[in-house]
Amino acid sequence: MGDSRVLSRVHSLRERLDDVLSAHRNEILGFLSRIEAKGKGFLQPHQLIDEFEAIPEASRHKLSESAFGEVLKNTQEAIVLPPWVALAVRPRPGVWEYIRVNVHSLVAEELLVPEYLHFKEELVDGSLNGNFVLELDFEPFNASFPKPTLSKSIGNGVEFLNRHLSAKLFHDKESMHPLLEFLRVHCYKGKNMMLNDRIQNVNALQHVLRKAEELLATLAPETPYKSFEIKLQDLGLERGWGDNAGRVLEMIQLLLELLEAPDPCNLEKFLGRIPMVFNVVIMTPHGYFAQDDVLGYPDTGGQVVYILDQVRALENEMLKRIKEQGLDITPRILVVTRLLPDAVGTTCGQRLEKVYNTKHSDILRVPFRTEKGIVRKWISRFEVWPYLETYTEDVATELAKEFQGKPDLIIGNYSDGNIVASLLAHKLSVTQCTIAHALEKTKYPDSDLYWKKLDDKYHFSCQFTADLIAMNHTDFIITSTFQEIAGSKDTVGQYESHTAFTMPGLYRVVHGIDVFDPKFNIVSPGADMDIYFPYTEKEKRLTHFHPEIEELIYSQVENKEHLCVLKDRNKPILFTMARLDRVKNITGLVEWYGKNKKLRELVNLVVVAGDRRKESQDNEEKAELKKMYELIDTYKLNGQFRWISSQMNRVRNGELYRVIADSKGAFVQPAVYEAFGLTVVEAMTCGLPTFATCKGGPAEIIVNGKSGYHIDPYHGEQAAEILVDFFEKCKKDPSHWDKISQGGLKRIYEKYTWKIYSERLLTLTGVYGFWKHVSNLDRLESRRYIEMFYALKYKKLAESVPLAKE
Repeated sequence: MGDSRVLSRVHSLRERLDDVLSAHRNEILGFLSRIEAKGKGFLQPHQLIDEFEAIPEASRHKLSESAFGEVLKNTQEAIVLPPWVALAVRPRPGVWEYIRVNVHSLVAEELLVPEYLHFKEELVDGSLNGNFVLELDFEPFNASFPKPTLSKSIGNGVEFLNRHLSAKLFHDKESMHPLLEFLRVHCYKGKNMMLNDRIQNVNALQHVLRKAEELLATLAPETPYKSFEIKLQDLGLERGWGDNAGRVLEMIQLLLELLEAPDPCNLEKFLGRIPMVFNVVIMTPHGYFAQDDVLGYPDTGGQVVYILDQVRALENEMLKRIKEQGLDITPRILVVTRLLPDAVGTTCGQRLEKVYNTKHSDILRVPFRTEKGIVRKWISRFEVWPYLETYTEDVATELAKEFQGKPDLIIGNYSDGNIVASLLAHKLSVTQCTIAHALEKTKYPDSDLYWKKLDDKYHFSCQFTADLIAMNHTDFIITSTFQEIAGSKDTVGQYESHTAFTMPGLYRVVHGIDVFDPKFNIVSPGADMDIYFPYTEKEKRLTHFHPEIEELIYSQVENKEHLCVLKDRNKPILFTMARLDRVKNITGLVEWYGKNKKLRELVNLVVVAGDRRKESQDNEEKAELKKMYELIDTYKLNGQFRWISSQMNRVRNGELYRVIADSKGAFVQPAVYEAFGLTVVEAMTCGLPTFATCKGGPAEIIVNGKSGYHIDPYHGEQAAEILVDFFEKCKKDPSHWDKISQGGLKRIYEKYTWKIYSERLLTLTGVYGFWKHVSNLDRLESRRYIEMFYALKYKKLAESVPLAKE
């Protein structure tokens, strides 16, 4: 019998909706009429669900079971312009469809991205948008470029790239030529590495490798390189293959296997071992970047900690690789930041500062400069834009002096560091890596649509433009989590929110970034394990800090460092530590605690946030300070609550986490949105049970109920009940606390360490450096497009940001 199954066409979203519109006309009309009645406006998913919940149960049931229910569940936003309701539907991460329904005639139409964005603009400018709007579209430049299509492949760019390009580039002898060329261009300060000019073609390379294999097979694996160096040189091989016979043989066999039968895993392994990275630049212009007494200053938090830990781990891995490659080269890492003449007691006025516990890494500070001279004072991260082009030129000059050449890798951090990294990488033709830390567009809802309202304060027009340029210019992007790229089933990722958006009156982004692009790679950081280690490791505990920590938490004195007192010191401590800004939501946590009688009976709340010892320069922090004082009065928190000013000493902070663990307390990270959540990793590494926001990275770090708990910052009462439930369980069964503590530690050791991070980052640099050399990964056409966008749009926006008053 023949197979009766027939492949049928997948129906479009509009076709599926048409069927439901005719089958459930009255029910849909009832629901959409409620939406239309709200008048012209913009609705978030939770508002749509609230309206859906308000229709009669019978209608709700019918629609839930239909394709309409599926559409509603996947709708990320709705725009109401009576008689039309337009929906942005996201069936899965990274995939979007747009549709509009006429509420009166119940007719559905599919919309193209520009049509949907034009519709959205009507909310802001009515019909003032005109017919010709600047549309940004990077898709044509990437149309011929390979991309995965499965959501689970997002963030595994290098694996996909290796599979695709090894099949494409290595299908016969002749196609191996780019690899040979790549090996031949490797030199350091004019001296050849890997191959010399005796080897001119792939046949010669294969012949030489076999000869070398025969020679090395006769030697003991630990035989040092110098004892057979001349023999290899005569064959055409230079240093860089390994430091002893065993390593050189392994590397040569890897390449022989690749030439024989290309394999993506072997290719990655081989490229990761080629000597390519000796000089690294890490760009981070804003804030007070220093090693002591700066954490808690405006714009100075997790990013500083991340970079300093990253530098130490990177240097260790670079030294290890250089030794194993058999090279006598001294690496150098420079963290480039802004020099602040008004350094307010920090080292931010010092040009060069050695990074602690490193041999070859420094902080290089370069000042912001205008025609009037050097800018002396701190400037908010939202106001740095007019300085960055001149700054880039000054940085390039300083790097040439320090390196006596150019770097091999430039890593950008945050929007300002990434635009400077893009300009430098463009100027010097160097591999570029982008790390966003946080893309502000997701932190401030509708900040694209209503950018004009926010621009005087935040200058998002400039920042979002800089972000688009950097993410499209860079060679590869690393993120700490999948969520950062493509969110989750229900939430949109930080990068994903840049796929299509509009800034009415400025430009329309039809295709800004594709989360399926193979430049995305998830590489998660860890915590410094010399500082953050489990509370149970008694012999390592820093007990000399205990009197100071006792004073901080329990002293009955109130001053500018600690406000309010704890009356019952036998209760466990609920602890949080963050910058005092709106997104970190510390005042939100204090309010949840204030409102929940049971939670107040079970635990004390200790908050480390903000700095009451000096006048804040940051408007958002000022507003949060005011709110905190009001909450203390409203809920009469004194006696159960302790508010400690920001603590700069990281080593002591490590012990502070452990002291909280001694009290059988817990750590809470209540942010409205958190890109990664370094404090979450720090707390878990110290063995402290952790409750963290489900919005962003912490939802991936923590496996809910096993290695900690997820809390929803938009449902504070529910979050407080989750905390109550945990502490009540622990009261009845103390082993429950231990179980979550151990679960957190297990999770950290499996996935979140700096050693894993640095190995991965250097391997990625090798792989992307290779593909950039041998393929059209350099994306020259898109770079020309970016140059034009930079010159015609970004420059003018940056120049329009007022210079700081000195």
